[in-house]
Amino acid sequence: MKKSLLTVLCLCMAVSVFAGGSKEKAASDSDKLVIYASDSFLSEWGPAPVVFPIFEKKYGIKIESRQVGSTGEIVNLAIMNKENQTADIIIGADNNLLSTVLKNDILVPYKPEGIEKVKDDLLFDKTYHLIPYDYSFFALVYDSNKIKNPPKSLDDLLKPEYKKSLIVMDPRTSSPGLGFLMWTVKCKGEGYKEYWKKLMPNILTVSEGWSSGYGLFTSGEAPMVISYTTSPAYHVEYDKIDNIKTVLFDDGNYMQTEGVGILKGAPHMEAAKKFMDFILSEDFQSEIPLTNWMYPVIDIPMPDSYKSAPVSDKPLLLDAEDIDKNLDSWLDGWLKSTMAK
Repeated sequence: MKKSLLTVLCLCMAVSVFAGGSKEKAASDSDKLVIYASDSFLSEWGPAPVVFPIFEKKYGIKIESRQVGSTGEIVNLAIMNKENQTADIIIGADNNLLSTVLKNDILVPYKPEGIEKVKDDLLFDKTYHLIPYDYSFFALVYDSNKIKNPPKSLDDLLKPEYKKSLIVMDPRTSSPGLGFLMWTVKCKGEGYKEYWKKLMPNILTVSEGWSSGYGLFTSGEAPMVISYTTSPAYHVEYDKIDNIKTVLFDDGNYMQTEGVGILKGAPHMEAAKKFMDFILSEDFQSEIPLTNWMYPVIDIPMPDSYKSAPVSDKPLLLDAEDIDKNLDSWLDGWLKSTMAK
């Protein structure tokens, strides 16, 4: 009897230990959040060093960030890991990548608190798989000390006077690169392939991501780069210079809205939902203008430096269904055009 009682007590203790371990693990899981983000978002001058500590303090949840590279690389990694997802959140997938994200079923829908504060035209995903957190317009950014008469349209950009003067990004790995490709498709239709062939003599290099491409521009490698209408505000705010300018093209400027989403199979789902609520709070949105150099998606006071960041009155967009149907062929056409001898 004593031996049997001892066995029962041992079993009870074991169950208690394992139950306690499960509770401890669950508690630990709810105190952690794993995020995929781009180099620029996680850089020392980006939003992460500012907004992540605010979130951690507010919710008591520790963020573990994984620097993947460009936004395109983030989405590709999430697709590769979709059967065994180790991260919870992806930051930066935009309106041009929406069709890829939805087609590969890597996100779960979530409608966060504060969504009613977002302007309706910025809600590019009505299924709520991707929630917008900032926006801007792709643009030609140039050094006015070197370029006195900047191009004012896509066709102007083809002029021989701009030979080897432009830095662009690869649309397969960079959201600005993809945005510029979409811009040419929107304005040129099937003629985009011929446009790219004509543009190639004026391109100095095709960088893998925005950070590397813009870095080449600021180091003086070329006087023009594909970036954002909001880029000059950075130089006014921190460099105290006004020679870095942007152009609103006669054709219009292609619009980008960036989003955040919860990965399907996220290990820390409750923490992920809290982060989604957080991105639409003033705590997060107020830091976007001077860290991510984009416009916030809710109404907040803007810094004076944004007077140098014009808002296009001709925003260009492609339909998400068209992107879904044609993206692979557009990328293939771009590759063949840029590789043509």
